[in-house]
Amino acid sequence: MRRPYTAEPGFTDDFERVRRFLLRINVPEVLTPGFLWARWEWAFSLPYQDESSLDRIQLWEDDATGEIVALATYEMELGDAYLAFDPRHRAALLAPAFDAAVESLATRDGRIRVIVPDTAVDLQEIAYARGFRPSQHSEATSRLPIADTDLSWSLPEGFRIAETMPEIDAEWEAYAQLFWRGFDHEPTEGPMPVEREVAGVKAASSGPHFDPALKVSILAPDGEYAAHCGMWHEPGSPYCLVEPVCTVPRYRRMGLARAAVLEGVRRCAERGATVAYVGARFPIYYAIGFRPMPNDTWWERPA
Repeated sequence: MRRPYTAEPGFTDDFERVRRFLLRINVPEVLTPGFLWARWEWAFSLPYQDESSLDRIQLWEDDATGEIVALATYEMELGDAYLAFDPRHRAALLAPAFDAAVESLATRDGRIRVIVPDTAVDLQEIAYARGFRPSQHSEATSRLPIADTDLSWSLPEGFRIAETMPEIDAEWEAYAQLFWRGFDHEPTEGPMPVEREVAGVKAASSGPHFDPALKVSILAPDGEYAAHCGMWHEPGSPYCLVEPVCTVPRYRRMGLARAAVLEGVRRCAERGATVAYVGARFPIYYAIGFRPMPNDTWWERPA
């Protein structure tokens, strides 16, 4: 049975049911490495998501069990569609879910693109038959087999890992500056808008499965936040996700991000993770030991 997602924003029962669906379909084999449960929660935690269109997200449920068996969703805003399937129902729902995504998740002017794994030949053929064509835009994922990876790391003298998340307003502002500068906003956008960005990093830390023990921030000798690696892991799950990673420009090429990622992966390994994923293909990850996976390509209708 197909039905819309709830229009109620936040961490609702529907939110948790979708999260459990994404957990379930990725064990024992990870089927959606580019769209794991952590990406779902991360989107709902950020203040940039279009909350007015949540009921445009489409769910399919098993009539007998009530379990969610397929999902057609956007991440931040309409116009971009992601699909996920319970493998037991994939063949029957592949075309209906694609059509529902095109119908429900398009913008007002009809713009819609659908992400299709390069390995999903069946979904490619459905997209092609409906007039969609592969674009030059894609999303990359890399994987790290943890057992084959040396997780040891070191920091330059005077640098250290923060023991706790920010606790007072001044610490939250310094923490927000890490992301503002680490993602290179300052050169083009100027000084950080403090109130907005502090609210943003607090919101990003508000998810029901956000675990501060998995967030690795590195402090410079003077106490400034210098680098960060966020990790997402369900206790006992065989996989974890690296998101986000950044380093303040003045502290780059010192091995800080490498140390943060390795420490984050080590913490997840202690909880049962055997493989780590990251939505990127950067030299820093390859140097650590991540391997590239097939791309997911955005398919669009030609103008």
